[in-house]
Amino acid sequence: MTTIFRLASSSSPSLRHDATPHNFHIRKTSISNTFSFSSKNSLSFKRILTSGGSRRFIVAASPPTEDAVVATEPLTKQDLIDYLASGCKTKDKWRIGTEHEKFGFELGSLRPMKYEQISELLNGIAERFDWDKVMEGDNIIGLKQGKQSISLEPGGQFELSGAPLETLHQTCAEVNSHLYQVKAVAEEMGIGFLGIGFQPKWERKDIPMMPKGRYEIMKKYMPKVGSLGLDMMFRTCTVQIATALFANSPFTDGKPNGFVSMRSHIWTDTDKDRTGMLPFVFDDSFGFEQYVDFALDVPMYFVYRKKKYIDCTGMTFRDFLAGKLPCIPGELPTLNDWENHLTTIFPEVRLKRYLEMRGADGGPWRRLCALPAFWVGILYDEVSLQRVLDMTADWTLEEREMLRNKVTVTGLKTPFRDGLLKHVAEEVLELAKDGLERRGFKESGFLNAVAEVVRTGVTPAERLLELYHGKWEQSVDHVFDELLY
Repeated sequence: MTTIFRLASSSSPSLRHDATPHNFHIRKTSISNTFSFSSKNSLSFKRILTSGGSRRFIVAASPPTEDAVVATEPLTKQDLIDYLASGCKTKDKWRIGTEHEKFGFELGSLRPMKYEQISELLNGIAERFDWDKVMEGDNIIGLKQGKQSISLEPGGQFELSGAPLETLHQTCAEVNSHLYQVKAVAEEMGIGFLGIGFQPKWERKDIPMMPKGRYEIMKKYMPKVGSLGLDMMFRTCTVQIATALFANSPFTDGKPNGFVSMRSHIWTDTDKDRTGMLPFVFDDSFGFEQYVDFALDVPMYFVYRKKKYIDCTGMTFRDFLAGKLPCIPGELPTLNDWENHLTTIFPEVRLKRYLEMRGADGGPWRRLCALPAFWVGILYDEVSLQRVLDMTADWTLEEREMLRNKVTVTGLKTPFRDGLLKHVAEEVLELAKDGLERRGFKESGFLNAVAEVVRTGVTPAERLLELYHGKWEQSVDHVFDELLY
């Protein structure tokens, strides 16, 4: 699940110490990315201020976007920096957006949904609950209603991207409404949905690919840059956030896989050019410009023109700025191209015109509400944020990378300095609770879903493994009942 946060406003194009981060989208799920990355990253983003550029742009709301008019002048690097800075907001406009993915399956056979079933489900939700259909050619690929959208990941993972909302009560109610609508239509079709971070039973070859042009390009490219990229595309579900705390993907092909978060491990060998923790974000000088420099050199996937995806793999946006893309020779990019390119970069925390906190495994309903609560309590409260920053200030690059890799296997039991990561989690969860209480919206109860995990140090994945080796008698099929939405 992912949580999205808006950026703080000010007057400088760089990230500075006197600004504050706003509107964090907590999307996919991952606790192994550790508190160091989330907190440090948010700390760096705490220095964000809006730039005072004179040019104004209108950019479509969600990718893939196409340009209404042809660019009249070449984009500059400063335009790209200003685009990111334009997301900065004053504190009264800070909002929370949540995204989560889930696996659809046939209740009788436990087989994955086919696209034809997904199409029927999307059409049913649209007609019954007044959503607008999103089409790619003749295929329905999503729905929109106001600022909410439903989209499909490559293997048919069903994703809600929520509206930017003010309180956790509102965003949790939005999740409830979404699950009610999906269930109302899906149950009549004999379809259920599973809240887990990695597909526990099906092999990759069993999972259908959704009819979206960008996924065809990615499917061809992934094996060239990593060994696990196709598993990322077709067999993971995220709720973006803290990895160890929400670790919930211990099964592969019907058996334990040796990890508590297989989903998080997969990202370590997907595509090193566009994933990871981005060491430069921990530098005191980090700002929008450094992120732009990074993104300019991330290999592109595609350019979107005339409702078609053009394969531009291997080229960079820096090449594009210079008009040197062989796939569209001589063409220069627009801000819509830049917006689309930013959606193809997958670090643990992603910067667009908001912060997207990635890294958490998919899970059951209560944890869908706990994830944004965890981040909001830390990132939207100055006292808690500063204390987390102080706590992690002397963590080294080597320690952060160690935690990122080890937490996928040992979760909160990962040794760290003089104790375990569990002890860090206890302190951070208390800071999140304090931050929520200071907000004054009576939101701290949403953290109850993870309080027991922190108290015991036993991750959701380890609970599933206990059941697997106990009353489930080593049959993973029971997880479809255990984690059914």
